[in-house]
Amino acid sequence: MILEVCVDSVESSVNAEAGGADRLELCGALGIGGITPGAGTIDSVTANVSIPVYVMIRPRGGDFLYSDYEFEVMRRDIDFAREAGATGVVFGILLPDGRVDTERTAWLTGYASPLPVTFHRAFDLAADPFRALEDIIAAGPARILTSGQQNSALSGAGLIADLIEKARGRITVMPGAGINQTNFMELVRITGATEYHLTGRKVAESSMQFRRRGIALGHPALADDDYLLRYADSETIAAIKRTMK
Repeated sequence: MILEVCVDSVESSVNAEAGGADRLELCGALGIGGITPGAGTIDSVTANVSIPVYVMIRPRGGDFLYSDYEFEVMRRDIDFAREAGATGVVFGILLPDGRVDTERTAWLTGYASPLPVTFHRAFDLAADPFRALEDIIAAGPARILTSGQQNSALSGAGLIADLIEKARGRITVMPGAGINQTNFMELVRITGATEYHLTGRKVAESSMQFRRRGIALGHPALADDDYLLRYADSETIAAIKRTMK
């Protein structure tokens, strides 16, 4: 089984590799589901780890219906990811009616070649998961990342198992979302998947001694989050990796 760890920093990438991750999905802004990371982050991660690095190609948060301008940004980001040493890319594009945008998906997949493509959790917002499965297979990505159209992969495990059966080896279906040490083996039992995606994150307090209270850089209700750091934890990842053997 393959363990992919979703990371958004050099520290998390190094920790994930130390914990036994087989592959990284490198993103920015995990709090909104991930967007394309900065150039410096991509360069630094590929320079500091030896495992495969798949770079998220997502120009903004929100939905997966992209303008022509945004599509051009995605193309350019694939160019940079390739030049920076990425070994794969991750994206997903939908049409207004919830179908997969097969034309653009196929074009970007061909453009990214020989880098393999993962169609990310845009799949979970598709109107018909089984039609989306067939459309993605036809468009050429190597795998689909999905929570089974639920908030967690365990909740969507039944659909994930059905998708794996329908795929019949034509594409890899990789469960992701909410996977941890507690539920990992149950997910393996239900789905029989061969690849799994998780963050393995641990929350740590900032080392800042002075803290400005009463002001938030984001949503006011999340003011305290400005002094919390989230990193992939090598021990958590190692514990899950051991259960895979």
